[in-house]
Amino acid sequence: MFPRTTVGGVSVSRMIIGTNGFIGCSHATAARDAFLRQHMDPKKVADILEVFLNAGVDTLMGYAPAQSIQDAQDRTGKKVILIATPGMPVNPQVPGHPMISPTMRAPSDWGLDVDAVAHTLDAVAKDGATFCLPHQGTTDTLLDRTTHTIRYMDVIARMMRERGLIPGLSTHMPESIVYADETDLDVATYISIYNAYGFLMQVEVDWTSRIIAQAKKPVITIKPMAAGHIRPFQAFAFVWNTIRDCDMVTVGTISPDEAKECIELSLGFLQRRQPDVKLQETRSKASLKQKS
Repeated sequence: MFPRTTVGGVSVSRMIIGTNGFIGCSHATAARDAFLRQHMDPKKVADILEVFLNAGVDTLMGYAPAQSIQDAQDRTGKKVILIATPGMPVNPQVPGHPMISPTMRAPSDWGLDVDAVAHTLDAVAKDGATFCLPHQGTTDTLLDRTTHTIRYMDVIARMMRERGLIPGLSTHMPESIVYADETDLDVATYISIYNAYGFLMQVEVDWTSRIIAQAKKPVITIKPMAAGHIRPFQAFAFVWNTIRDCDMVTVGTISPDEAKECIELSLGFLQRRQPDVKLQETRSKASLKQKS
């Protein structure tokens, strides 16, 4: 079974099931997005989830159809741990107003509509999520490089706790991790882009690696294959060998066979052995095959 770690007192798989492919987000072209949306029906998603669950990869980030999750759970007898990444409503007035204390209600024109946040978090809790990490569109909008704070996030984290959700941060800005640690923000984990290509990363790979290594909380890394720019073999060889034992890697796939390959490649590198995966073949490689 796949190795595990502990986040906020909850045991989770170190491989996290990514869902961008399920919702048609390829980070490549509009045509590929459309193809994914046309072909990723709930049954296909359930087939993929079944592979992950049978391997002990039971933690999912983002969105998958509820029916797909239920079908995969019924087939395997294993429960999916959900990491929600909802957006929170903010407005252009956010930078112009001071931080508010956890006991204050913020008027909507201050940039934090408490009622709207509550509505969002109620829906996340109702969906059965264990963790809630506001999407980077929220986190990175509220990040203040002047004060080294993430505005209102203490309020949002408190509201999560009130609903039984474990708070965290999803970010594309490495400062979020640094500032949250500096201010002892009540979060249990962080999401950070991390890949050898530097795809979508705002600072160099070695800088991001150092930030992850020094983070006070476990880090969930995303986009290890740089949305297809890096082949899985190279991608997983890099990430699994440059993160800590407490950190995680999010992996998006669009078929059961891809899921199997990613799991076996990852286990091979974690166990310091040659992964047992079938290589793709072309005519130019015919002379490389050993004769039996």
